[in-house]
Amino acid sequence: MIQPVVEVSGFGEVEGQKVELYTITFPGKLEAGITNYGGILTSLKVPDKTGKLDDIVLGYDHLEEYLKETPYFGAIVGRFANRIANGKFKLGGEKYKLALNSGLNHIHGGIVGFDKVVWEAEPKVENGKVHIILTYTSPDGEEGYPGTLKTKVTYTFTQNGLTIGYKATTNKPTILNLTQHSYFNLSGSFSHAILDHELLLKANQFLPINKHQIPTGKLESVTLTPFDFTSFKTIGKEIGLDDKQLKNGSGYDHCWVFDEERNVEEVVAALHHPQSGRIMEVITTEPGIQFYTSNFLDNSIPGKKGVFYKKHSALCLETQHFPDSPNHTNFPSVVLMPGNTFMSSTTYRFSVK
Repeated sequence: MIQPVVEVSGFGEVEGQKVELYTITFPGKLEAGITNYGGILTSLKVPDKTGKLDDIVLGYDHLEEYLKETPYFGAIVGRFANRIANGKFKLGGEKYKLALNSGLNHIHGGIVGFDKVVWEAEPKVENGKVHIILTYTSPDGEEGYPGTLKTKVTYTFTQNGLTIGYKATTNKPTILNLTQHSYFNLSGSFSHAILDHELLLKANQFLPINKHQIPTGKLESVTLTPFDFTSFKTIGKEIGLDDKQLKNGSGYDHCWVFDEERNVEEVVAALHHPQSGRIMEVITTEPGIQFYTSNFLDNSIPGKKGVFYKKHSALCLETQHFPDSPNHTNFPSVVLMPGNTFMSSTTYRFSVK
């Protein structure tokens, strides 16, 4: 068994709070960086088919860059991942109004979401695994959400990948939708577009969106549409088609719906980069996955090693409940009640072909 190593170093400060960087190494197999600011996965190095380790996630070299307004690179996103139409929802007869931080919509928890707070962190090494245990208490009313929410997110690293476990409790009825927002590029070169990656999504339905990128409420079949990834398909094959849904998302930026009767321990998504041979498989307890092709990166953001991130520099596979769920009674519930515990798990597993 390969024995992992964890190193802790200072990464800076945020309003007097110390920010730390945890560097995890499984020699020759996997290297990762994670910080307690936003629970951000700052780097993830996995081998290609020759054994060469490359970083496959977008991010920055320094904390200062993460503190600026960013596209949520590598962060834990909450309280509510994705969009809520007009920043409004009703719960228990009460109306709630959230910040509009994405056009007419609320997105990813608001102005200061879980991606922009300092979490308590505890590293543990046991049985050949590394656990980074992050905890954060969001006070009642923070960003407009009801209830004091106690959240624990555990990153568990192995030599083959990572699992993110989520756990939360509340003292008032609230809504909750957590995800991990890494941008992946399996080529290991961030100047290389992800349009040559091959994607598999074991989902027969997706959620159509309107021009404001809010779900219409319908579930639509992927059959005979550019949204059919039920067998491996190159991402660039149909992304440029004259399709209303692709136009509404400026590319792929939609939620795919998994079968309710599926085995949650089975792979529901897989990504393959033929040139490097890298494969990433996704396993999740969540009912959906947001596939996003970084349509809004515009070459204005300098990333790691000075590389500017362009459109299609990476892709996101964000496991989650559905966007705008509080406003669609036919969607799986995102309500968390006092006395109940929210639990969820997602694994990203790596191999080569």
